[in-house]
Amino acid sequence: MELTAVAQLRRMVLEHLARYTWEDRLIDSVYDILQEVREDTPRYRCCVYKERAVLKNRIDMALGQTCDQNIIEASKKTLRNDVDKTLPVIDVLPAACDQCPIDAYYVTDACRHCITHKCMSNCPKKAISIIQDRAFIDRTKCVECGRCKQVCPYGAIIEIHRPCVRACALGAITIDENKKAKIDHEMCVECGACRAACPFGAIDERSSIVPVIMSIKTGSKVIAMVAPSIVGQFGLKVKADQIYTALKMAGFADVVEVAIGADIVSVEEAEEYIEKVPAKQPFMTSSCCPAFVNIVKKYVPDAADKVSHTVSPMVATGRWLKEQYPDATTVFIGPCIAKKGEAKGYPEYIDYVLTFEEAMCLMEGKDIKVENVEAAEFERDGSKVGLGFPLAAGVTAAVNATVNAKGGSVRAAHYASGVDKIVTDLTAVTKGEIDCSYFEGMACSNGCIDGPGTVGDFRLTKVALSKYAEVAPVTAAVDSKYTK
Repeated sequence: MELTAVAQLRRMVLEHLARYTWEDRLIDSVYDILQEVREDTPRYRCCVYKERAVLKNRIDMALGQTCDQNIIEASKKTLRNDVDKTLPVIDVLPAACDQCPIDAYYVTDACRHCITHKCMSNCPKKAISIIQDRAFIDRTKCVECGRCKQVCPYGAIIEIHRPCVRACALGAITIDENKKAKIDHEMCVECGACRAACPFGAIDERSSIVPVIMSIKTGSKVIAMVAPSIVGQFGLKVKADQIYTALKMAGFADVVEVAIGADIVSVEEAEEYIEKVPAKQPFMTSSCCPAFVNIVKKYVPDAADKVSHTVSPMVATGRWLKEQYPDATTVFIGPCIAKKGEAKGYPEYIDYVLTFEEAMCLMEGKDIKVENVEAAEFERDGSKVGLGFPLAAGVTAAVNATVNAKGGSVRAAHYASGVDKIVTDLTAVTKGEIDCSYFEGMACSNGCIDGPGTVGDFRLTKVALSKYAEVAPVTAAVDSKYTK
C-alpha cells in the first residue's frame, strides 16, 4: 500500500497510542500527540488549530470512540473497555471534511465563447451568462441538472464528484446540508473504498488497538489469528516465522494461521455445494468476504438465499480456538476493515479485529521491528489451498478441489472482484444471463491481498504468499488434521 501523508498520520496516532498504553501512561500523554502539529511541521490545513482539531478526531477514532468528547475522557473509557460496539466501523472525521469542491459543474478554459451559446439556451434556470468572453455559472441559480455539460460542443463544462462519492459504487455517501460527506450506514458495506479514496484522510475506521494491548497486559491468553495475506506484508525478505515470532514478542500467547479456518470452510462449503447444487438451487455463492455478503443482502436480494451458510475462515478459526481454550481472547489480524463489522455478529468467537496496519503499530509501539526479529521455529497449520484464499479466485480453487476430492464437480464457477463488478455479474447470474453454479465474490479489486488494512504492495504479497503456499505441509484441505 502506498505510504501517503494520510497513512503516515494515521500510523503516527496508532503507534503513539500503542506506546503510551504499553507504558501505562496513555491518560497522561495522549495530549502530547496533538503537539506533533507545530508551526514548523508540514501544513495540510489553514492553521495549527485546524490541524490539531483534525488530529483530535483521528485520536478519538483510534480509541474506538465518538469524535465529540475530550480525548482524556475518551482514553479513560477505552482503557476500561467502555466502548460502544454499535458505533459504525467507518465514519467521517467532522473536522477534516471541508477541503473538497462543493460545486458539481465547472466551466474550464476550453470555453470558446461560441455564438450558439447552447449552454445558456439549454439551462432551465437561466443560470449561465457570458462574462469576459467565457460562460459563467451562477451558483445561486444552478440546480446541477447537467444539461450544460451535455450540450457544450467543446466539452468545456466538466462535472466534478468528490473522491469519496466517486469511490463508493453503491451510493452510500452523499453530501449533507453543511457540504460535508455523510455515510448512510444502512447502505454501507464497510469495504473501505471511501477511506482509501479521500485525499484528506477525512474518513477513517475505529480501532481496538488499545483494548487488545490491555488484554495482553492484564494477563489474558490472547491468541493472534493471522490471515494468510500477512505473508509478504513486511517485504519479500521478511519470513512468516519472523512475523509470528514478533507477535509473540509483543505478548500474544500463541499465533494461529487462519488458513486452518479456510481449510475447514473449504470442506464445509464443498459439502454444502454438493448437497444443494443443483438439487435444491441453481447456484451457490461464497461467504468468506463480509463486504460481499453485505452487497448481496443489500443490493442483490434475489441472490441472498444463495449465499453459503458456511461461516468465514476468521469465524471458523475463532470457533475452533474457543472450543480448545474457552477463556482465550481471540484477535483476528488481517487486511480487511469489513471484518470488524463481521466480528460484531460473532462475539462468542471473535473478541477483536486488527488490520495489518494496526498490528504493525502495536508492535512498533513496543519497539519491535519485524524485519529485525530472529525467527523461532513455527509449526505450519494451513494447507496450500487454504493459504490461497486471499488470492484471486482462491476460494473457488479450494472449494473446487475439495468437491472433486469428495467425488463431485463444480460445473461452472464465476469469480468477480470489486463492488460494481459483483453487483453487475451476480445480477446477471440470478437472471440466468451468466451460466454459473458457484459464484465467488471479493469486494477488493485484487482480492484480500489488496485490502484497505494492508501495509505492503499487493503484488509483492502475491509472490510471497504463492511461494509460502507451495511449501505448505499438506496440499488439500481434506488432508488437514483440522478438517479430519
